[in-house]
Amino acid sequence: MRSKLFAVMLGGAATVAAAPSVNAYPIDCAILLCLAGGFPASAECSAAKAEFIRRITPWPIEPPLQLWNCPMRSSGGISVPGIGADGLTDDVRRYRDGIEIYHVQMYYHKRGGDNEYITDSTVVGEYQANGDFRWVGASYQHGPAWLAEASGGTTYTRTIGGCDDDRPWRVGRTCPPSQTVTTNDHMGRLRGVFIRYQDHSGAYHVEGVRY
Repeated sequence: MRSKLFAVMLGGAATVAAAPSVNAYPIDCAILLCLAGGFPASAECSAAKAEFIRRITPWPIEPPLQLWNCPMRSSGGISVPGIGADGLTDDVRRYRDGIEIYHVQMYYHKRGGDNEYITDSTVVGEYQANGDFRWVGASYQHGPAWLAEASGGTTYTRTIGGCDDDRPWRVGRTCPPSQTVTTNDHMGRLRGVFIRYQDHSGAYHVEGVRY
């Protein structure tokens, strides 16, 4: 199963028979293989998942999948069909780019009377076209709904805009177009790293480390 997955991801069907076991690869090759399978129960994939989680556990926080440590070339330096200029196949690139990782450095929501105080210091990790990984500014409050669910928060949906106030209607009055917005919230303090990825079947998996 894992040997076939590796062959398909490399793009070389002819390598199926010769593909070795997961534990013969560097750890990042094992993480890739096991991630594609949803980290199935096995000693190799348990070790790969442990490393995957360790990397997103402060401190430091590292890229969860480091494909620069997993050369996508066959032995002898011969190129495997389907590998792009970045050294990856389309399937491998899809697994890598499908990883969503948010570092909520601090989210704090406090209500006091009629006042509300929100601090939102969140970054999202992303892989560049050349394979590099970087953190860029993001928002917990305006992030994806899965982020709130993973962190124990809540998601609110409301409609804003339109003529939804109490002012009387008059000829010539215009209203801004209404739109539905979704926001995340978490009362109190929140700090953590949360990650979502897809396996080969399209199923999503979510992990989180709070600190």
